[in-house]
Amino acid sequence: MNDIYEKETEPFSGNTLRISMRELVVLALALFLVGIIAGMVWNRLERFEPVADYRIPYQLSDDYWHFDRFCRSVGESGKSFLIGDSFVWGQYAPMAETLSSHLNREAGREAFVNAGLDGGHPLALEGLIRYHCNALRDREVILHLNLLWLSSREADLQLERQTSLNHPRLLPQFSRAIPGYRASLDERIGVVLARHFPILLWPRHLQDAYLSGSDLARWTLDNPYRSPVGTFSFRLPEPAANLQLEPRSWFADGTTAQAPPWIELGTSLQWKAFERLVEVLLGRGNSVFVIVGPLNEHMLEPSSVQRYRDLLGQVGTWLTKRELPHFIPPPLPSPLYADMSHPLGPGYALLARDLWERLSG
Repeated sequence: MNDIYEKETEPFSGNTLRISMRELVVLALALFLVGIIAGMVWNRLERFEPVADYRIPYQLSDDYWHFDRFCRSVGESGKSFLIGDSFVWGQYAPMAETLSSHLNREAGREAFVNAGLDGGHPLALEGLIRYHCNALRDREVILHLNLLWLSSREADLQLERQTSLNHPRLLPQFSRAIPGYRASLDERIGVVLARHFPILLWPRHLQDAYLSGSDLARWTLDNPYRSPVGTFSFRLPEPAANLQLEPRSWFADGTTAQAPPWIELGTSLQWKAFERLVEVLLGRGNSVFVIVGPLNEHMLEPSSVQRYRDLLGQVGTWLTKRELPHFIPPPLPSPLYADMSHPLGPGYALLARDLWERLSG
């Protein structure tokens, strides 16, 4: 009788369900297919119709699922893309006073879209366009280069110590060494998988758009008496029409001149990323027009101004050799800057006028 209850057991086995490798692969494929279908259904339920002068909402700055959707939506319109960091996004300008909005006024129609990414240094922009904006093909692109990212070894991500990074998931994970980027092997593998299987970006989209940036477990702990189902309204955050930061001239708070230790082009990681970004855009059949700066030279020590202008000369030489149309504008009047690299609304208006003359000519 006891033989009925006697079973052969494996050493060190547990009470959990044991599945074979084949069953594991089938389960993974099933979950992947369910995720793809769920993502497609979600896109239909979650309406996205960019308004005039639209820019990525600040709280969705790290939501590359949404940026890819934005690229596909705008790419079908035939409008020109303005790509860059917070200079293009408009850190100190209302949505209706960014560079793209002023260019639209100069053109007399909605011809330009704001594809700026807050904190988008060249290494991040390279990853953003390469992996999360594949729809950007056969379009006119205005690419902004902010040389502030070459102002120090820290900005250029050359420091060996761990630093606070913008958009680490957009950086090269295995192909290039970034001294300032430290991540575990699991994290890097997860980033690479998400680039090839965009459905893996969907959970982050839900977190940023509906759960205030928290994952589901953390959100339920912070909101023990609320159901997360009620937060999924299928209504995306609206881009803030108001200012992200107070629009004041850079010298209003007594800021003094600075002397950044500029990085040479030949050793700069950010510059190499910019070169690769240009090649990615050109390789997809886009026509690229580059605008460099204008940086706030009024905020630099005289010796630093000369080093900065030397960099400008080297950049101009490279653009000329590559036969890339470009514009290196002179500095704006001092009161039109909010800091080292961001103009105020009137500064964008002045810059847009000069840029439109170049583009239309």
